[in-house]
Amino acid sequence: MFIDASAALAILSGEDDGETLANRLEVAESRLVAPLSLYEHVAGLARKRECPIEEAHDLVNLFVAETNAQLVEITGDIGVAALEAFRRFGKGRHKADLNMGDCFAYACARVHGVQLLF
Repeated sequence: MFIDASAALAILSGEDDGETLANRLEVAESRLVAPLSLYEHVAGLARKRECPIEEAHDLVNLFVAETNAQLVEITGDIGVAALEAFRRFGKGRHKADLNMGDCFAYACARVHGVQLLF
C-alpha cells in the first residue's frame, strides 16, 4: 500500500478518518513511501501543527519507522505514470483535480502494483 500524504496527515493529526486509515494501513501486506510523499508529509504536518520543520520531520520519521514503510525511488516509469495520471485526472482536466503530489502517489502505487492509501 502506498501512503499518500493526505492519509499520513490524517493519521498523524487525529482527523476524523485517521483511525479508519490507520486500520487499513495496519492490515496492508506492504507499506511504501517515496521522497516526494515524505516531503509532503513533513510540510503538511508542519503547517497543520504550526510547528518547526524539524519537529514535523521527526514525527514523520517515527511514523515511517512504526509502520515499517519502505522507501521507493521515483523512477522514469513512475514519472511517465504520473504524467498519465495528470492527463487523466489532473487539475483543470478532471473533477478529481489531482495535484503533482497526488499524481506521483497514484503513479507510485500503480507502478508497484499496490493500493493507494488516501
